[in-house]
Amino acid sequence: MTLSVHGLTVSRGIAIGRAVIVASSRVDVAHYFVKPEQLESEVLRLREARNAVVAEISKVQLSLSELANNDAHPELSALLDVHLMLLQDEQLTSGVKHWIVDRHYNAEWALTTQLEIIARQFDEMEDPYLRERKADLEQVVERMLRFMRGVSSPVTKPPLALSGGEGDDALTAETEDVPLVLIAHDLSPADMLQFKQSVFAGFVTDVGGKTSHTAIVARSMDIPAVVGARSASQVIRQDDWVIIDGDAGVVVIDPSAIVLAEYEQKRRQGEVERERLSRLKSTPAITLDGQRIELMANIEQPGDAVAALKAGAVGVGLFRTEFLFMGRNGKLPDEDEQYAAYLAAAEGMHGLPVTIRTVDVGADKPLDRAAGGRSGEDHLNPALGLRAIRWSLSEPTMFLMQLRAILRAAAHGAINLLVPMLAHASEIRQTLALVDRARAQLDERGQVYGAVRLGAMIEIPAAALSIPLFLRHFDFLSIGTNDLIQYTLAVDRADETVAHLYDPLHPAVLHLLSNTISLCRNQGKSVSVCGEMAGDVTMTRLLLGLGLRTFSMHPSQILAVKQQIVRSDTAKLAVWAQSVLAADDPAALMAD
Repeated sequence: MTLSVHGLTVSRGIAIGRAVIVASSRVDVAHYFVKPEQLESEVLRLREARNAVVAEISKVQLSLSELANNDAHPELSALLDVHLMLLQDEQLTSGVKHWIVDRHYNAEWALTTQLEIIARQFDEMEDPYLRERKADLEQVVERMLRFMRGVSSPVTKPPLALSGGEGDDALTAETEDVPLVLIAHDLSPADMLQFKQSVFAGFVTDVGGKTSHTAIVARSMDIPAVVGARSASQVIRQDDWVIIDGDAGVVVIDPSAIVLAEYEQKRRQGEVERERLSRLKSTPAITLDGQRIELMANIEQPGDAVAALKAGAVGVGLFRTEFLFMGRNGKLPDEDEQYAAYLAAAEGMHGLPVTIRTVDVGADKPLDRAAGGRSGEDHLNPALGLRAIRWSLSEPTMFLMQLRAILRAAAHGAINLLVPMLAHASEIRQTLALVDRARAQLDERGQVYGAVRLGAMIEIPAAALSIPLFLRHFDFLSIGTNDLIQYTLAVDRADETVAHLYDPLHPAVLHLLSNTISLCRNQGKSVSVCGEMAGDVTMTRLLLGLGLRTFSMHPSQILAVKQQIVRSDTAKLAVWAQSVLAADDPAALMAD
């Protein structure tokens, strides 16, 4: 009987193959008390497992460095660094030792117990990206458990014995060339690297979100994938035929011959479409009526510049610098380390502009806690608390350090400085005063620095309703639609129970967008959208109609958005966009 499981769309495409199920090592962990004389050996077993996983990841990193540039996947190197840091994390190692020495738990039990404790702390985090870092911790624990059980990576050695048994239908009678898809509770970045050389055509995981590391790497590798499919690894049986629809976030299990043929046709059409899109890389993003559109990339690490250029981006519209501050156990990057990162991004873009957003973290973020409560106690509602520029202004020494690093990098490339979450005139004045102070400090040191264009994020309704104030102080604006929607509609975008109310097409959101774009254009100042809306092809025509001419998105979305652009006539779309704005139900009009 054909079944379907729904998850999250994270990487496009269709994959069809036999299921290879990888069970979680944590499911069947043994739980028993050890004798006092066994405590030392249990601690030693854990230490050996940790050292083995460190060696395993280091080996993967070495192989990564030896790949050609096109296959290097800079995201993976950064993610592997995160895993190495987690393996050395004091909270993990000392906590596990506590369960063994004080409670006499066996090594596996102690490890999974400490994982659950730390995982709860991740669950309480407000930021969806950081919350999903729990998956990284689960992955390193999984690898340690796997080592203690003597099991290798799930990707390198598929356990399925392939054969066309008697009674199988025509599809199952294929030879060992039959395609395979991987079904797992979760996959680590190290597994993902091996994925490219493996036989698997796609993968499904029970856990993970759109910003999970697994999703990020899947997108960068262009692998059809569905994550967050919850019960997939339990519902799907070993060797089932499975269709992974990465476009719709659907997994079809044991499809009929008709359904299989239908998806096979969609898969072939997808391949043709990708090939066609790749030809757009060198095509200018110009509309039918001659409007030139800037397509920029959002990046998290300097190495992401490779993917940005590969996709044909004309610059970086958003460099999320908080990724440089994460997972460091309180040891924040100093000025020279930040300068090197910003310089690398500028050099990586070969003279194209790079917009660096100052650190966007909050009081509930792990870097703050690890730094000894640097930004204060927990907040009842972190989304409304000490985050982004509010945190930076409360930590002027840290903020000045970042500003100096950005200004120094600007001597070597076209750098824009973007400030997140401003709402008050006082915050604007404080921020600009600190930029001036950073320049003065560099003058006193005699260090070279460059000019930067100053920009502000518009992501709070109060800011969107105060655009003239912002335009008096800033050279450009960038609309962060994810937070703008969240704050306008009072919907926590991390809360699944109200997710259905998170609506980019709500009239209030559209009017704030339209007003911001219109006022910027009237004053001849540039404005971009850098939230999820920019990379959503269903929104491209509407944004063009509202007057947007600069989009910034994940590199993997650039060519698909460009395709929409070259088919559009902005003059006609402007009329249509006004009718969408005037509608009580814009979504219905968009669907026509």
